[in-house]
Amino acid sequence: MTRRLLSVSALTLSLLLAALPVSPALAIDEAARLWLVGERAFSDGLHALARRSLERFVAENPNDTRLSSAVLLLGRTRLALGDAESALEAFRRLRTLPPAGEPMEAKFWEAEALLRVKRLAEARAAYDEVVRKDAASPLAPDALYGLAWTDLELRRPEAAAKEFRDLLAAWPNHSQAGSATYSLARALVELKRFDEAIPLLQSFPAKFSGHKLTPDSQYLLGWARVTAGQHKEGADDLRAFVAAYPSHELAPEARRRITETQATHGSRAQQLSTYKELMNQSPPTPEALYDAAGIAGRLNQSKDQEAAWRRLRKEFPNHPLALNAAHELANAAFKRKDWKEAATQAKAAAASDEGSLRAQALLLEGEAELQLKRYKEAAKSFESVVAVKGVEPADRYRALAGLGLAREELQDLRAALGAYEAVAAKSPDPKLRDWAQNRVAAIKGRLSKPSAPAAGDKRQ
Repeated sequence: MTRRLLSVSALTLSLLLAALPVSPALAIDEAARLWLVGERAFSDGLHALARRSLERFVAENPNDTRLSSAVLLLGRTRLALGDAESALEAFRRLRTLPPAGEPMEAKFWEAEALLRVKRLAEARAAYDEVVRKDAASPLAPDALYGLAWTDLELRRPEAAAKEFRDLLAAWPNHSQAGSATYSLARALVELKRFDEAIPLLQSFPAKFSGHKLTPDSQYLLGWARVTAGQHKEGADDLRAFVAAYPSHELAPEARRRITETQATHGSRAQQLSTYKELMNQSPPTPEALYDAAGIAGRLNQSKDQEAAWRRLRKEFPNHPLALNAAHELANAAFKRKDWKEAATQAKAAAASDEGSLRAQALLLEGEAELQLKRYKEAAKSFESVVAVKGVEPADRYRALAGLGLAREELQDLRAALGAYEAVAAKSPDPKLRDWAQNRVAAIKGRLSKPSAPAAGDKRQ
């Protein structure tokens, strides 16, 4: 209670001093007033007030002996307000001023600012300098944590794992011990050292009770076990995570991982059960229906697979997965020679923004239109395939072959010849090249024959 009263008194004093008019009669001069207000406001968490006072102090008192301390505190105030760029400017100004604070303190806060502005390589170098030059500094454990964190973000999990281990060994009761343990496990998972990561994650909830990363640690435990081949245990961990934290941002991904694990590694009975769960999910989701179709396909239950795809198309017509489902339905229809259904579903799938899917759907649509003898529509589809940016060479030349056939049926022999010649020259499929070469010869033969005389033409 005494400490709280002192804090309130300090705050009251700061506000009163800030409100007093400047007068020569005051016992405290303006520089001291600004410094006192800035320092006390920072201590009380009034960062906006602290910033205003400290910025005035620094601007108006360039020769004051407290300048270095004021610049350091100003940088920390700006950082607390989320203005990392101007905080970095203040910390770097300290390079030209007498030392302030603890040894290497300015360098540590510079590293913190660099981390906030995502200049990770520079932040890492600054943290490393603090750790190397003064390992006994009170800031050393925080600097080591920052060094390990930047290494993890810079995709250097081996270095990060060592640094997190060093931190936990030297300062096991540090305020960041829980975060360091989770991050160490994350680094070990990235290194596929699951036998080291899994025990850390298993003990995390008990060791760091109530920690904000407990849900993340439980998800990572399930993910690590599944990836390590412990499919049943991992799926059970993920189910427990979803049950405990159904609204967590990782819950949808956990559900997908459970489904994939069951579908790939579960028994036939488990896969059937998962299919039914996904189809009966309330409310339904496009992801669940698409996963259900995948399971039915692995079980060779084509009718159930198509039922899931059709529900997806009907209930979520504008979802990207619905376009994938349309393409799958088009392929299934083409295989059973239902050309109209194939053309209809392929046309729907061709609305995709994904270049590869769009090209394949247009190609399938064109081939179905050929079978229906709708040659103008087929030619249009094949031309659209060729126009897709970045289309795969195999799809491109298959489309050109189809375009040649459509143009030939439409009696546009020169356009057909051009398409066939392109396939014969550059198709990666040797069988398709040979076929195209035969079509080139046939079209050239037809073009070389004289046209039959028109009716009533008397010329011999």
